[in-house]
Amino acid sequence: MGIVYAAELRPSKMELLAEWLPLQEWFDGGGSPLVRLGSFRFDDPAGEVGTETILVGAGHNIYQVPLTYRSAPLENAAAFLVGTMKHSVLGDRWVYDATGDPVYQGELAAALLTGKPAVVEYREVDGKIQTLPATAQLLSSGTAGTAVPTMDMAVTSTVNGVTTIVAGTVGIKVLRALDAAAVAGEGLSATWAGQDEPVQLATL
Repeated sequence: MGIVYAAELRPSKMELLAEWLPLQEWFDGGGSPLVRLGSFRFDDPAGEVGTETILVGAGHNIYQVPLTYRSAPLENAAAFLVGTMKHSVLGDRWVYDATGDPVYQGELAAALLTGKPAVVEYREVDGKIQTLPATAQLLSSGTAGTAVPTMDMAVTSTVNGVTTIVAGTVGIKVLRALDAAAVAGEGLSATWAGQDEPVQLATL
């Protein structure tokens, strides 16, 4: 269950990304403004870490930006820090490139291997819980019941717009720059408003 708070964020997520994305070697926005195309969330089993993947448009390009939101710095993850923000409900939040966060790594592996779905998002309004409409639909070729290995001590590296996460015998490729015209194969893909054909996000 994903609770989305009616909160003020300073800076906003897109403001953070406007500063961080141009510093990434796989980003080629050409000075175009960023547009949020859609997003989806995984669920932290421990209920501590927010995990959200934002699909960002910049000119004619589309990028996948997985983020995690934490209440304290993640140990040994300074290289993955996107920035910090103040959340009017939750307080200070540390925002990370989720490919370096073990919570995201484990949930991504579960989505790829077992087809574990994105969480349904809710918001409390005037004491009532409302279901928020999905802005991206996640599709997986995974099979329920497949064993998901631990992703502890995973090693993350990025080359030519593809981030590889390796833990033991499991290797996951996360596409940063997305190709909306290519036919999605096995793995994880998504659709969103204006994009009816699935777009590849990640593969084993």
